[in-house]
Amino acid sequence: SQDEIKKTDGLDSQLEEMLLQESMSGIGMKLLVLSGKGGVGKSTVAAKLAVGLAGEGLKIGLLDIDLHGPSQPRLFGLEEHVLQGDENQLYPARVLPNLSLMSIGFLLPDQKDAVIWRGPRKHSMIRQFLSQVKWGKLDYLIVDSPPGTGDEPLSVAQMVGRPAGAVVVTTPQMLAVADVRRCLTFCRSVELPILGVVENMSGWTCPDCGREVAVFKQGGGEHLARENQLNFFGRIPLDLNIMLGGDQGRLHLSEDQTTRVAQSFQKMTRAVLDGFPNKKTRRSSMKIAVPLVQGELSQHFGHCDEFAISEVEQETGRIMNQSRLKPPGHEPGVLPRWLQEQGVKVIISGGMGQRAQELFTQAGIETVVGVSSGSTEELVTAYLQKTLQPGKNLCDH
Repeated sequence: SQDEIKKTDGLDSQLEEMLLQESMSGIGMKLLVLSGKGGVGKSTVAAKLAVGLAGEGLKIGLLDIDLHGPSQPRLFGLEEHVLQGDENQLYPARVLPNLSLMSIGFLLPDQKDAVIWRGPRKHSMIRQFLSQVKWGKLDYLIVDSPPGTGDEPLSVAQMVGRPAGAVVVTTPQMLAVADVRRCLTFCRSVELPILGVVENMSGWTCPDCGREVAVFKQGGGEHLARENQLNFFGRIPLDLNIMLGGDQGRLHLSEDQTTRVAQSFQKMTRAVLDGFPNKKTRRSSMKIAVPLVQGELSQHFGHCDEFAISEVEQETGRIMNQSRLKPPGHEPGVLPRWLQEQGVKVIISGGMGQRAQELFTQAGIETVVGVSSGSTEELVTAYLQKTLQPGKNLCDH
């Protein structure tokens, strides 16, 4: 029953305020993803923004406060997650090593249950999420708000403190833009800075003929940003893979970064990073690539069927993210350029020809050759700890 999740009623207001201040003090930036209208893809934008910021080496929390329609557990394949904690603290679910999620969906005995609460109960639950969830130190807390300008976004805007900002999501058509204008008024009323506007579902490209179709028109979000003198974070097109990824709970997994929709999300992430003046929280990171054949270290980088790419935090040597990408066809000079585009700084391989090593050096990528075996984690860790001892180059032709 919903009585099982009423855990804050025994705390007096003074203690609640102390817990809230303590929790918020450990969070660098609070970012509310808002829209005045439902159905604009706000939850997907919030999820992809959280994943994008985590990919920058930052510690991210994602808070789903859409109490009546929580979407984040499904987007990340965590619908069966069992919440851990007690009456005074809750632990968020781990999506990635540096991305955590909390949602009302984790508290419902059944995913079909409806949350039937009035304003005060909503306010109490949101305070619990902000004050009693053990987020730890975060660079960003991303808040996925429900549509409209009601109790939930108002409570968060009043509680999170500063620094904070809003990303406003709309679709291109005027019907949506008219509702989103009210969201801008809301932000100004609660003195929440608006970082920028995202135009979602902006165009669709036919996979057969390549023609772009403006299903919901185009330019409404850009016009809204321009008339209000706000930053425009770009257009995100309709994409079947994004829909499938969300339905299948794999929105956080690696994807082809060369697609138009992936580049649109990357642009949005960079715009958000540039929107906050305080850049000290951004952590330096680097990417290390290991060529694999059937999951094992390839003895020649050019004959691999995939690359394992590990992103590591340089200050601590901690592996933050890992992905596996299928490379393009092997032709001279192609792989060095491709790995450079992925942001790779080091490649660890069993063997590599001299010319290939020269091309990698020209691309600004360090090569470590002559490694005979080891899992990706073992090789990356050994490299970071300076204990990796390469042997003979097995392909020095």
